[in-house]
Amino acid sequence: MRPSPARAPRSSATWKFRRGTTGSALLALTVGSTLALAGASAATASPADDAGPRSVTALVPATPEVSATIAAFAPHGCTDAALPITVEESRLTAVLPDAADPTRPAERTFARTMVEGAGLGEWTSSFAGRLCDQKTLAKATETVKRLGTHLWRDAVKRAQSTGPGEGVLPAGDDRPLYWTRIEAMSVLHQWKAGFAMTTEQRAELVEAFDRASRGMGDISFPAGNVKRVLVSGFDPYTLDGGKTGSAPGTVGNNIRHGNPSGATALSIDGTTTTEADGTVIFYEAYTLPVSYPEFERGYLEDTVGPFMRPGKRQLDASITVSQAGGSQFNLEQWNGRYHGPTLGNDRYTPCTTIGGVPELAVDNIGCNTQVVDRWGGGDTLTDPPQWTSATLPMEQMIAARTGSDIPRPPGDTWPDESVAFGAVWNTNYSYFADCSSPVVTSVNQREVAYPPSVAPTPPPADSCARSGAGGSYLSNESAYRNTLLRDRMGMTIPAGHIHTPDMQHFESDFGVSDATFDAWRSAIAGQARELIQVVGESS
Repeated sequence: MRPSPARAPRSSATWKFRRGTTGSALLALTVGSTLALAGASAATASPADDAGPRSVTALVPATPEVSATIAAFAPHGCTDAALPITVEESRLTAVLPDAADPTRPAERTFARTMVEGAGLGEWTSSFAGRLCDQKTLAKATETVKRLGTHLWRDAVKRAQSTGPGEGVLPAGDDRPLYWTRIEAMSVLHQWKAGFAMTTEQRAELVEAFDRASRGMGDISFPAGNVKRVLVSGFDPYTLDGGKTGSAPGTVGNNIRHGNPSGATALSIDGTTTTEADGTVIFYEAYTLPVSYPEFERGYLEDTVGPFMRPGKRQLDASITVSQAGGSQFNLEQWNGRYHGPTLGNDRYTPCTTIGGVPELAVDNIGCNTQVVDRWGGGDTLTDPPQWTSATLPMEQMIAARTGSDIPRPPGDTWPDESVAFGAVWNTNYSYFADCSSPVVTSVNQREVAYPPSVAPTPPPADSCARSGAGGSYLSNESAYRNTLLRDRMGMTIPAGHIHTPDMQHFESDFGVSDATFDAWRSAIAGQARELIQVVGESS
């Protein structure tokens, strides 16, 4: 990386690959809701922690085609087609139109194209074989945690490799991890265990694997005189819809979507940089699902919280990252408690609009982000608070001119061509001045120039949030939960959210990958790492 003006030189990051014990994030699980679940609360949870139906990932009947796909992964007789699956798993049979001839379907499902394209074609079958050998729930849980961690580490190793890797997809592609995880979870949902297992126990088993495969139990910071920076990314999302072809039985091309924040997490996990004075910065990362129930069950807090507690491995910075649009990074200032109405990957939202009018939290508590009791809880309109604020070093992040050493991808529209993308302090938000009235006030005060010509105005203290700077979807929610956790822990470390440019730029309607798509992902992830490094150096 090039030296930045008026700053000490930044070194190039080097990566390490851990094969030791996992970090202290908890993966042992206990029973959550008594409804039909696809997830459960974490080890320290009690029944009072459960947020009710909002924390439940709904299960749906599997089609014969999906069940046949799942059965093909496992030894004969090891799965039960009558068992339900999740909406995300129902996409395993989705097929795109053929890239060369959109009048006919592609030869393989999109999921298999991703998994095999990363050299992971046998991974799910191997997973299913080991699962089906387990004779007790305890052994099964131990097995899926271990295999989930191995999947995460394999994805990290592949993303950080510099030579030719297995498969035809670029090493930095984040999508194979997502689709391999979904395949494995489908096996877990239809596993015909050789022992009695309740719906809740199956939910716990699925969640143990899910958390492990996201790197949530693989966070291992050293003690001592170093800096520790934790980074989150997200799964691909908006997988339904998009342009369609005339081939029968095919889906829209949105299923191709990846997420540069997930790619960033994979590329930075376990790496280090060294400051000019010799101080080493350690980076660890994990990924988050694009669905509300897992957030309600404490996925983020259970991952970040242990490292915000006092101790020798306490964090120096905690950053959430997600994808937005355009050709700039938005550095989000204010985060709102309100979430919805955009659907998650499970096609669910806890808060909707009625006749185009947003629901209010006073009428639907699901419109407000809820925190499990083990991380502070709160069940009133003002507890947790309606707003939190970033403490990122905005001035330094913008002044660093990150991206000056990164090639601009084709179609990049940022006007300053000396950098890959811009970095903008985003101070927009919207709110309900009267928490009982659906009238929304929008404050659009973001300026490209820094410092802005007019100092931004924070949200009114007595208002109810409608959207933070990063909107009201799960990106804003991750930012809200992360900064709320910082405040509740009494910390003053840099914490906040980085919204990346949109990387969904393809050269054709139905090709699954190409040079342009890869260039956008690589450029975004590269500049994101530089921005994160600035945060680490400023902590």
